Amino acid sequence: MSKEKPMIPGAKSRKGAKPHAPEWADGLKRLYDSVLDEPLPDSFTQLLDKLDAPPHG
Repeated sequence: MSKEKPMIPGAKSRKGAKPHAPEWADGLKRLYDSVLDEPLPDSFTQLLDKLDAPPHG
């Protein structure tokens, strides 16, 4: 039995070589980054303010 790990599709066969990310990974990263750059909606900010407020008692 071989102790080597199974090959990952798209990975280089050279030992120590870094596998290339699939083509869709760059698009997914750009989409994720664009969502992070969007401002919070006012309604969400107001909800967070309510949750941070001290309890009425």
